[in-house]
Amino acid sequence: MGQKYSIEKNTQRLIAIMKHHGIRKVVVSPGAQNICFVGSIQHDGSFEIYSAPDERSAAYIACGLAAESGEAVALSCTGATASRNYVPALTEAYYRKLPILAITATKHPAFIGQNVPQVIDRSSLQNDIAKKSVYVPTIQSKDDDWGAVVAINSAILEMKRGEGGPVHISLETTHSSDYSVEELPKTRFIDRLFLTDRFPSIDPSKKTAIFVGAHLKWTPELTAAVERFCERYNAVVLCDHTSNYHGKYKILPALVTYQSQYHAPCTDIDLLIDMGNVSGAYIELKPKQVWRVHQDGEIRDQFRAIRLVFQMDELSFFKRYTSKEETAPQTSYYEEWKKEYDELLGMIPEIPLSNLWMAKSLSPELPGGSVLHLGILNSLRSWNFFHVSEDIDCYCNTGGFGIDGPVSTVLGGALAAKDRIHYLVLGDLAFFYDLNSLGNRHYPDNIRILLINNGVGTEFKNYSHKAALFGDDADMFMAARGHYGNKSPVLVKHYAEDLGIEYLTASDKAGFKEQLARFTDTSVSKPMILEVFTDSSEESDALKAVRNMKTSIEGSAKNIVKKLLGPNNAKTLKKLLGK
Repeated sequence: MGQKYSIEKNTQRLIAIMKHHGIRKVVVSPGAQNICFVGSIQHDGSFEIYSAPDERSAAYIACGLAAESGEAVALSCTGATASRNYVPALTEAYYRKLPILAITATKHPAFIGQNVPQVIDRSSLQNDIAKKSVYVPTIQSKDDDWGAVVAINSAILEMKRGEGGPVHISLETTHSSDYSVEELPKTRFIDRLFLTDRFPSIDPSKKTAIFVGAHLKWTPELTAAVERFCERYNAVVLCDHTSNYHGKYKILPALVTYQSQYHAPCTDIDLLIDMGNVSGAYIELKPKQVWRVHQDGEIRDQFRAIRLVFQMDELSFFKRYTSKEETAPQTSYYEEWKKEYDELLGMIPEIPLSNLWMAKSLSPELPGGSVLHLGILNSLRSWNFFHVSEDIDCYCNTGGFGIDGPVSTVLGGALAAKDRIHYLVLGDLAFFYDLNSLGNRHYPDNIRILLINNGVGTEFKNYSHKAALFGDDADMFMAARGHYGNKSPVLVKHYAEDLGIEYLTASDKAGFKEQLARFTDTSVSKPMILEVFTDSSEESDALKAVRNMKTSIEGSAKNIVKKLLGPNNAKTLKKLLGK
């Protein structure tokens, strides 16, 4: 008939990824909604396909095939109750740890509950019929495509993780009759490796970087192993303060990557080794390939380039790559990053009183051995442009990434380490959100809060924020201006002093500098709040100045296009050019 692959991109992605992971055996049941998939694998010719009209039987056939062959076996059926008939055999597969990939076709979820024929709600599965269940929609955008690739890979990888077991993919179809695609698209495959597997080699001539998100305290052994790795493979460690990495190959990349008109050549990373958890510094990296190293073995594809997941502890990973004979240390890539950072740091102009200016002024003055807690988002971003003493640990509530709880969090940390001063930097909305924590009867003496009070959610007032489009109209609801005393000079003062907390204040640069000696005095055993009043427009001006310090040809061209076409038309042109 001359038919080839279905034009449905999610089906193409699924077939390509199945082939990569060696899934060749497929048991198919008849139906309308799985025709695009079945017709495509029939054309491919590399699948071993069996027909079973009864889905109950089909799933048990798959169990027998998997148990005897030792291979993963796929199932394909239409929607409605056909898919429910897989349940008995998938239950069997779950408890026998058999690698079964159940692919059930479905229409768009909007059809659920609308009296549309052959549509039932399969959004929830029984706990013991699949180790993992993912929904793969039709692909209409780059985000859809990225999500489909990650979901399909993650489901298939789960079949053989641990003892193994069945997984489920709900594959949406539009019932296209177009089978004109001659070749499967180039698709990103993701593999999971364990300590017993053979590790791929790393080319020291390529640009290799380690990215560390939020991370608990490092052991000296892990730090030493990472340093040996950097020296052997000419690598660098890119991180924010919450990484808590204090080794000698550390770079804070935010100042470099956050330049809106400049592209630094050092950011063209060939291999990025991803560690830790959520980083809230919004460090913009576009590596060619990512390896994720974490004991949970999960796919975390924040850079949209993950290729391998190493399910193991970090120390074992780095020891494996540094177990050979020592070589002469190579540090040129680190020096390249350091040169870019140092140059930009020296270019920072005189900026207004702001979170950024205070971060620049206070960061070198923070007492060594203290602990730094940062509020999201403005405080975390501002402080990640500047280094602090390497014996300062840093934390931020980036897990849930809400403004609630920063004062309570620093309270808990200060109670656990009473011999260290715990600093907290945050804005007024976050402070008042968690205000009741100041009155906790366990509140210790080793907490010092830098409160930046601009009377508004200043993030929404930044020149680059989407809310900036609304100007002053954003104040009422988006940016929540005017709450909590509307920058009252006495509200926090009275509350703090009534609770026995020392209150300091400033409203200009000179006043801030005058308060620093007291605020950083380690001989004082008393909780403090330093409230600094700033203006949201100056906060925005400071950010704009720091983001536009250096210009490259590429950066200038992008800005010219945006100015000539406008942001929306520029995006359209980018899509047309495929960039």
